[in-house]
Amino acid sequence: MSKTYYVCKYTPIELLQAFGGECENLNQMPEGFDLADQIAHPNICGFGKAVLEAVMTGKVKELVLVNCCDTIRSVYDILEDSGKLDFLYMIDMLHCDGECSRERIVLQLKGLARAYGAYKGSEFDQKKFVEAFKEPEKQKEPYISVLGARMGNELYEMVKESMPYSVENDTCVNNRSVGEVKPPKTDDFNELMEWYAAELLGQTPCMRMMDNSGRKRLYNDPNLKGIIYHTVKFCDFYSFEYAQVKQNITVPLLKIESDYTVQSSGQLLTRLEAFAESMNMDNLESGEKKMGKGYFAGIDSGSTSTDVVILNKDGEIVTGIILPTGAGAAMGAERALEEALKQAKLQREDIDAMVTTGYGRTAITDGDKSITEITCHARGAHFLNPEVRTVIDIGGQDSKVIRLDENGAVANFVMNDKCAAGTGRFLEMMARTMEMDLDQMSEAGLTYKEDITISSMCTVFAESEVVSLIAQNKETDDIVHGLNKAVASKTAALAKRVGGEERYMMTGGVSKNKGLVKTLEEKLGTTLVISDKAQLCGALGAALFAMDMVQK
Repeated sequence: MSKTYYVCKYTPIELLQAFGGECENLNQMPEGFDLADQIAHPNICGFGKAVLEAVMTGKVKELVLVNCCDTIRSVYDILEDSGKLDFLYMIDMLHCDGECSRERIVLQLKGLARAYGAYKGSEFDQKKFVEAFKEPEKQKEPYISVLGARMGNELYEMVKESMPYSVENDTCVNNRSVGEVKPPKTDDFNELMEWYAAELLGQTPCMRMMDNSGRKRLYNDPNLKGIIYHTVKFCDFYSFEYAQVKQNITVPLLKIESDYTVQSSGQLLTRLEAFAESMNMDNLESGEKKMGKGYFAGIDSGSTSTDVVILNKDGEIVTGIILPTGAGAAMGAERALEEALKQAKLQREDIDAMVTTGYGRTAITDGDKSITEITCHARGAHFLNPEVRTVIDIGGQDSKVIRLDENGAVANFVMNDKCAAGTGRFLEMMARTMEMDLDQMSEAGLTYKEDITISSMCTVFAESEVVSLIAQNKETDDIVHGLNKAVASKTAALAKRVGGEERYMMTGGVSKNKGLVKTLEEKLGTTLVISDKAQLCGALGAALFAMDMVQK
């Protein structure tokens, strides 16, 4: 028997079950939108495309929609024209819970009952209708809530695996509260539908409802330990709510956005793990091993370089090296560790504990623990300068700004989007376009005459702009300053989003770019702390966590 899929918590699934339907929430994230992109507008949100993809691939044959937004209305029109479905129905759910709305919904329920009953060839079964109502389980233990726009099953599973507490899915379709009250004992179908309409409209509201103040109960729970707020690209409804949530809570909060593909979920893993680490610092710092020779290693496996720091039992840096990562993170880490041990005149068995961090941390199987670069950069920066409250790290493939508390723990952080804009890779590509190395580029950006603005941060489009400026015989110093200004503006915006405060430290390899540092200082209106160990900051933090693993 084919399943009847639905996408909205206001869908009357109990009514469908009363006619013998087997209902399932359509919530899978596809690999991509190959088929959907052929028939849909490019600015339809990722979830709308996911619905189209599921139908066009033949997975879905029965679908009941609710007119939630313009995207769902467009999806309905496309699917109606496609002829791919055996059953397609759109419910016109009004945006308020008034008497007129309930009367209108009763008519909608009766219309669906006629259409679905005719399709299934079955009659309304009151017993099945009553049995379909299940009382929602209420969370009684400490938990983390996922709020906002609907989150795909694959991403939600990743969230559950990453968090130190149980996770409750309170997004969009998942916080359905129908079932808290059982249907009245009556054989009158009209009376049942009148009661049912009130139950559907009386749920904890979604953001499409005119009065959505009842949503506050989702984040005013004493058992709530943290919130992950999820939005879908091109969806505005839940972007509006985030600011209100942020102002009215005291628990940790992380905002993430997905395009509703499996690929997007993987790019969010670092943010999720760093958020989990910020709530679970005691576990990261617990002594799990016994003291041996008294040496501790941290490996920071980045997309460009792999850095290794070895500390002794007094917390002194024995050696710190930086090598190109090369083709594979594991091989690069092995080479870098061997070189570090050689310089320190140590053997692998002399290392009591080793922590890995960075882009390739999970590929390194030789470490005792893996910790995100966000947490490790915070720890390393605090070790180098306890007065630092904001860390700026422009890495090879991403940029991040981390706000620290007085103990060096992560208070808040933000990362750039999944694009290379404003990262070390961006600068590397621009240097190659201008036939310079990065050292030359660093010096060239210090002086300029014409204040050029690079309008695009996209690596491809910015490269075209640079080529055009070269053709116009613009001075090299002026072009480089324009690039530095573009990166500095984007980074300063990240600092503002995270609530950056004095003092600022810049870490990572890009901290050696003198022109960019100068421009960023101008944008922030402050002087950046640049340590001679700046590029080793992540590996240093990892080594410090390795040191914490050993019982003193």
